[in-house]
Amino acid sequence: MVAAFLALTVIVAAGLGAVTSRAANNSVQGAKKDDSGVEINAPTAILIEAKSGSVLFEKNPDQVGQPSSMAKLMTAEFVFNALRGGEIKGTDQFVVSENAWRRGGAPAGGPTMFAAIHSRVAIDDLLRGMIIVNGNDSAMVLAEGIAGNEREFAAMLTKRAHDIGLSQSSFGNATGMSDPDNKMTVRDIAKLARHIIQTYPDSYKLYNERDFLWNKIHQQNRNPLLNALTSADGLSAGSTKEGGYGMAGSAVQDGLRLIAVVNGVSDPDDRLADAKKLLEWGFRNFELRTLFAADHVIGYAKVFGGDSRSVGLATRDPVGVMVQKAGGDKLIARIVYQGPVQAPIQAGQQVGVIRVWRGANVAVESPLYTTEAVGVGSTMRRAVDGATELMIGLFRSGTEKL
Repeated sequence: MVAAFLALTVIVAAGLGAVTSRAANNSVQGAKKDDSGVEINAPTAILIEAKSGSVLFEKNPDQVGQPSSMAKLMTAEFVFNALRGGEIKGTDQFVVSENAWRRGGAPAGGPTMFAAIHSRVAIDDLLRGMIIVNGNDSAMVLAEGIAGNEREFAAMLTKRAHDIGLSQSSFGNATGMSDPDNKMTVRDIAKLARHIIQTYPDSYKLYNERDFLWNKIHQQNRNPLLNALTSADGLSAGSTKEGGYGMAGSAVQDGLRLIAVVNGVSDPDDRLADAKKLLEWGFRNFELRTLFAADHVIGYAKVFGGDSRSVGLATRDPVGVMVQKAGGDKLIARIVYQGPVQAPIQAGQQVGVIRVWRGANVAVESPLYTTEAVGVGSTMRRAVDGATELMIGLFRSGTEKL
């Protein structure tokens, strides 16, 4: 089995309510990167549309770096998931250990909710302390309360991250404080932010709470984007000596939500300026268009040994992509699957993905599912398909040697 491709060229014109597609060359190598018209200082950055996951801008998005306090997004996701699953309750209380108090609390001098040593704090309050005021003590107490110690919790975070598709992420602690095992790309951070927004909409509202009053201590939300952009409603900002300044921010205008992530910036003012600039640029220049309807056959996969030579492929949800409001975007949609697909095949079986490219960058990716079942073909059909695949394999082997 080898990777098979079907490529479509999609041209989005101004004023059209739909798009058209036609057969095109399979290769997109050599495509020039689009001139985005926006310049930022951050060495790594990404801007996506939350509903479709469509990428509007990226700059070294898969370069691994220290996530700083943006790692707390993963800690929050883990706790949100445990709350939803009934493993813990918001009223459950965890003890503030000397370790959490000394390394993350008042003595440490960093962001803290000022939880007293050996006191007991409810999970709901710990979440607010971690999300609103970026409390390191809050994150540590949550980690120790759930896993017994922070290192074990970090291992659980790494597994959970991989389970939800953050393949380039790993964690050494719950806070994002300097640790060589804390590694994330801005793409993974954006995916995580999108996941939190879509999966836990009620919990996400915590990121937009402007202040935190707890135990007679009043603190303002430490995310500077909330005061710099009126449409912003989250998420997190932080810094480490090794990784520089970073920020994950989200904003909504006219029902459209964008997520921007920047990291590795040398100055906190530049960090804020870059995130704000990306969000404003995205809202100003792009709009969401649907390329392919849900359950609509986009293409066909070749079948091996079946009672049909091919099977239709479709997405379960509409495939949308952000395009320039002025029109003229040229997109390449590629169906990618390991083929031919071995019969028998069940209806609704995932066999590949469709990737939509804008220039040299993947704008959006969505899984593809078979639209019908395919049974096992006759002995003759299987023999013919086997001989065909053998000849194709020999031909490919010969061309590779040339």
